[in-house]
Amino acid sequence: MTDAANGTTQQPLPPPLVVQMQYLKDFSFENPNAPRVYMEQRDAPQVQVDVRVNATPLADRMYEVVLHIEAEASAGATKLFVVDLAYAGIFQVAQDIPEQHLQPIVLIECPRLLFPYARALISDASRDGGFPPLLIQPFDFTALYQQRLAEAQAQATAQDRPLV
Repeated sequence: MTDAANGTTQQPLPPPLVVQMQYLKDFSFENPNAPRVYMEQRDAPQVQVDVRVNATPLADRMYEVVLHIEAEASAGATKLFVVDLAYAGIFQVAQDIPEQHLQPIVLIECPRLLFPYARALISDASRDGGFPPLLIQPFDFTALYQQRLAEAQAQATAQDRPLV
C-alpha cells in the first residue's frame, strides 16, 4: 500500500489470528438401543450438551485448541444416542497482540471459529444414525471462559485459606 500523504509504502499488517489447520481429533456416535428405539413411539427427546475447550501451546504464539462436545439424547429412561466429539485447530496468534489478550483469544475466538464445523459433524452423525439432525445452538464461549476464570480463582482462593 502506498501512503499518498508522504509517498511511503506500508506493508499490510498480519492478521491477528491465523487458522493453520483444523481437524477431527476424536469422534464417536453410539446408538446403544437400536433397533428397539426405532420401533417405539416416542416423544421429543431430551438432549444434554456439554462443551469444553482445552488449549495447548505448541510453539511461540501457536496453539492447538480442542473443542470437546458431548451430547446425549434420551426419551424417558431410554438412551437414544450419545455423541462425543473432539474437533481441533492449530492457531497462530500475531506477535503484536498484547500478552493479556492471548488467553481470551485462544479460549474464546478459536473455539468460536471451530464450532460451526463441529456442529455440522454432530448434525450429520445424528441424522445418519437414524434420528433428526441434532442442531446444537450457538454457544457462548465468552461465558465459558468467564466461568473457567471464576473456577480457577475460587480454587486459588481455597488453597490460600488455612485448614483450621
